[in-house]
Amino acid sequence: MGPSFLFGMNRSFWHQKQTRRWLYQLALLLGLGLLLAWLLSNTLANMKARGIQSGFDFLWANAGFDIGESMIDFDSSEPYWRAFWVGLLNTLRVSVVGIAFCTILGTLIGVGRVSHNALARGLGYAYTELFRNVPILLQLLIWYVLLVEFMPDSQSPLHFNDWFFLSKNGFSFPVPVWDTSVQGLVWDVPLWLDGEITQGISLTPEFLAITLGLSFYTSAFVAEVVRAGIVSVPRGQLEAAKSIGLSNWQTTRQVLLPQAMRVIIPPLTNQYLNLTKNSSLAVAIGYPDLVSISNTALNQTGRAVECIALIMAVYLCLSLGTSALMNAFNQRMAIRER
Repeated sequence: MGPSFLFGMNRSFWHQKQTRRWLYQLALLLGLGLLLAWLLSNTLANMKARGIQSGFDFLWANAGFDIGESMIDFDSSEPYWRAFWVGLLNTLRVSVVGIAFCTILGTLIGVGRVSHNALARGLGYAYTELFRNVPILLQLLIWYVLLVEFMPDSQSPLHFNDWFFLSKNGFSFPVPVWDTSVQGLVWDVPLWLDGEITQGISLTPEFLAITLGLSFYTSAFVAEVVRAGIVSVPRGQLEAAKSIGLSNWQTTRQVLLPQAMRVIIPPLTNQYLNLTKNSSLAVAIGYPDLVSISNTALNQTGRAVECIALIMAVYLCLSLGTSALMNAFNQRMAIRER
């Protein structure tokens, strides 16, 4: 094995496009890692010089504050890490419900935007222009004011058939539960008595405001994404579907939407990410999400770097997880040529 052979192999190695790409990415990651390590070391040194405590040991100390809305049991004697967990669950709760609601509503409005019905097109256009151009924070405040100022008191709530109750205290509705006595599902119906509602499911005004605000705002962008995806389908596909006798609904469901999904899914992923990140604005209306609880912990402990780092890490993981799921869904929906 002579020098010429080794030199030729070395040249072929460096001339491989994929190899260079991986090496450049590796070098970039290494450089960013070194930069972050230097910044962290410098920050910790400056904090130590000023007598500022650092570290994540505070997570095991008693939080000392209550949380008004929690999916799990929590009281002031619980540690900070459990308070952060409550905030994360509340953030996920808003994000998941908001994503589901904005997808359904946005799809309906997007289909209406390309409808042959002039009224449906006009209403869809007005909806998207209104909700897209009003700042999301202002929309959240409007929803919150509507729910806590203009709704009736808990003594005289709006109700429908004694199953649904709406007042300044929130919205209550039935939920199916498993009854061991009959070995089946039964309805746990809200019970209103002396201004208080027990049983069933109750949603607070804060949760309703943040969920409705994010859903209506994001659905306007989803509608435009759906409209663009539908318009991208060649007209010949629709004419071919009609020529074989498919109805409008069959054409939309079996021909139009499957092909439009190739265009819809990538920008739709961005809207899901925006909704999740915009949920951090819940602090403005008092909903105890991750950011709100982190701010309380920061003020009590003074661990600003640690609390902000936790927020950044959580939202990064949520964004990467959402992107991974949508990429997998995109690959599954891709049309493969045979």
